Amino acid sequence: MTGSADSLPLQSKIIYGPVRSRRLGSSLGINLLPAGYKLCSFNCLYCQYGRTLKPTFSPTYQLQDMPKPELVAAELELALRRLLRDELSIDSITISGNGEPTLYPQLAVVIDSAKRLRDRYLPRARIAILSNSSTVGMPHVRASLDGLDLKIMKLDAGTEELFRRLNHPASSISLGKVVAGLKQLRKVILQSLFVQGRVTNSDADAVAAWVEKVAEIQPLSVQVYTLDRAPADKRIQRVGRSTLEWIAAQVRSRAGAPADVF
Repeated sequence: MTGSADSLPLQSKIIYGPVRSRRLGSSLGINLLPAGYKLCSFNCLYCQYGRTLKPTFSPTYQLQDMPKPELVAAELELALRRLLRDELSIDSITISGNGEPTLYPQLAVVIDSAKRLRDRYLPRARIAILSNSSTVGMPHVRASLDGLDLKIMKLDAGTEELFRRLNHPASSISLGKVVAGLKQLRKVILQSLFVQGRVTNSDADAVAAWVEKVAEIQPLSVQVYTLDRAPADKRIQRVGRSTLEWIAAQVRSRAGAPADVF
């Protein structure tokens, strides 16, 4: 795989793209989070958006910085109408943006409106989310996610120690809670990013512990990949294609799940 060394600026709009995604093809993005800063429950060393200044699990005090669901729907409709007018197709409508999208309090409302608009304008597009899995232990979040075509949820580590060193979650989040929530989520796809350097999750011991968690979760599939842009911490590096292929083979043989390298 090839990648850019450039970091990614924060999204300044609610709807962005379409962008070319390694995993989702031509993807129209939805940013439900503030335009001026990153709002996340993790502070991952590899994040392409840079550092999370204050990791949070309860963003209610920042509601004034988030777009209203009706504005999201209006902006999405404008974008879909424009694509239809220009005879452009997309593969997915992806909820992602400047941090962790499941922190948005009215996620279910946005998903419902996105499905309605998708069905009206571009019915072949899948509706997806890219999430760090931090909120998946909450029943109302899982209920919201069940309305999606693709639930692409993060799992980078198989031990609590490595989870904290690599992902730096907000204090109330544990790997045990994340795994328990993922086991209850139907038709989940795991996304797992591997690095080496200051923190390494691609060595034999780390991969073995991670594969055990994958086996517990029994996902539909696993997406195995590495850095594509400059990370928040420059002391970590991407891993090679051969390592990623080996990790994917471990998933297939030891967890019994399909795995693809991106």
